[in-house]
Amino acid sequence: MKITPYKIIKGIRYLKHYGPKAFFARLQDKMEPDKVPYAPWFEHHRADEATLRKQRKESERFKIQPKISIVVPCYKTPERYLIEMMDSVREQSYSNWELCLADATPSSEVEKAVCSYLEQEKEERIVYRHLEENLGIAGNTNVGLENASGDWVALLDHDDLLAKDALFEIVKKINEDERYGAVYTDEDKIEEQKGELVHSQPHFKPDFSIDLLRSNNYITHFFCVKKSIVEQQGGFRSEFEGAQDYDFILRCTESTLVGHVPRILYHWRLHSSSTADNPLSKRYAYDAGQRAIEQHLKRCGEEGEVSQLKFFGFYQVTYKTKGTPLISIVIPNKDETKTLQRCIESLQQTDYTNYEVIIVENNSVSEEIFAYYGKLCGEDYREGRMCLSCSGTLPGGQSVQVVTWKGDFNYSAINNFGVSFAKGTYIAFLNNDIEVLTRDWAERLLGNCQRERVGIVGTRLYYPDNTYQHAGIVVGIDGIAANMYPGMRREREGYLHKAALQLNYSAVTAAFLMVKRSVFEKIGGFEEKLAVAFNDVDLCLRAREAGYLVVYDPYVEAYHYESKSRGKEDTKEKIKRFEGEIEFFRTRWISFLKKGDPYYNPNFSLKKCNYALKPYKD
Repeated sequence: MKITPYKIIKGIRYLKHYGPKAFFARLQDKMEPDKVPYAPWFEHHRADEATLRKQRKESERFKIQPKISIVVPCYKTPERYLIEMMDSVREQSYSNWELCLADATPSSEVEKAVCSYLEQEKEERIVYRHLEENLGIAGNTNVGLENASGDWVALLDHDDLLAKDALFEIVKKINEDERYGAVYTDEDKIEEQKGELVHSQPHFKPDFSIDLLRSNNYITHFFCVKKSIVEQQGGFRSEFEGAQDYDFILRCTESTLVGHVPRILYHWRLHSSSTADNPLSKRYAYDAGQRAIEQHLKRCGEEGEVSQLKFFGFYQVTYKTKGTPLISIVIPNKDETKTLQRCIESLQQTDYTNYEVIIVENNSVSEEIFAYYGKLCGEDYREGRMCLSCSGTLPGGQSVQVVTWKGDFNYSAINNFGVSFAKGTYIAFLNNDIEVLTRDWAERLLGNCQRERVGIVGTRLYYPDNTYQHAGIVVGIDGIAANMYPGMRREREGYLHKAALQLNYSAVTAAFLMVKRSVFEKIGGFEEKLAVAFNDVDLCLRAREAGYLVVYDPYVEAYHYESKSRGKEDTKEKIKRFEGEIEFFRTRWISFLKKGDPYYNPNFSLKKCNYALKPYKD
């Protein structure tokens, strides 16, 4: 890494903001390898015996020490898997638990194995019940729930394993906020190779993301929920067999605060008949998952059409548009006639007709662009200062205005100025170098933006060479924020398909987004002290601070030719301004940056933009 004066100044600022510990961690991040192998990473991070001893003592000091009932439906469980599962529970560093086994095996083989185990281990916290008939996973689990006497319920499959610190970490999270009604953890897969269990395929999850949960049951394991919520929801429903856990999780998380422990604490066993290894083994489950989402939407009072994606267990929700409200499209522009023309023509491919276009002219010099303005408006462009310069009608009947901003380039101020001329209840911000590829872009963005909890909706953007430019923004990467998956080929979908799923991020790019006008005005619009950099991230963070969700909608796609009007940050003046904006952003959002982006697992790298595993330090 080459040392330059700029990097020294940047380092000093980082040290000032984050302190020595974070500063040196960042230096190490800069030198991290391209790929971190998971198996040794896991071994490094798993709780050792010294840690487990500390946890046993610490758990005795917890203010809240709930009894956790771990419910396991059993059916023809191989004895070795059964014993390993029970061992993993008995080895927990948190001791206030019970294990409720509901066994629907027609023969007595599982019962004999459990009875022998209980006698040998003298374990009284394991409750066994043999069912007279197999009621299916949902019905069998409900029998286990009937036997549960704990304050909380946890779900464990009969052939899977818990990390020894799983319950401790769950209870620790519960003690952080008494409002939590459900908590989940990260997970991985285990497979026996040459007599040893090998860990692979880690699933590092974000904090609770309602839109990701509607796209895929990303929570799955290890899921724990208050017994009172289970009773209120009525347990599992057999009509969702195969996706009974998905339906259960959706119902349990609809009206409570949900916590997340970002540690691998659940190990899902891979073998030929498991869903983990063979998704085709449960095709019916994906239909049940679709129905679970559909009913969830109805309970939440949201109208949406649910369809299955090409990869099993993943779904697309298309929200129904309510009415045809006016959308005001604000486009800053300087020169670039052909670029602007391509942008406007691409917008007009939609079937949605109730929109207006507001072009904010900023210090253009070419005669060509002024002629184009006149052509758009059907009248001569009248040069003015900070005023409406011309207006007209697009071929589809939509209003188009050109308004003049004669100040220096300030992306935030220009867009705020454009909004002052807008009449719509929803505002779409577009850079002039955007070419929209999705015909129903307006309906899709509007359907999402009309949702009560949603404030801002972003889109999936590509460079013209068909590589990603934007698939959501993670705050904290490179010390500030960065787009996800830049340069990845368009046909790829990234870590667990995240580039192709509707989900929540802390921010999306303003190169192409929609925002409720009421939200935009409530939070004061774009921050004009951020003239060029991170103004969209700041806008999104303020929307989230006000209680609104930011949604990434990958089904609205566009080419982004990127920053043609503004040019590069290649002068001393521009670099100084850029550094000042970084300082402003860090100062405003220092607490957020220190805590970390809730939609980005802390085990991921803050150097790379592709959900790469963060290397461990020996």
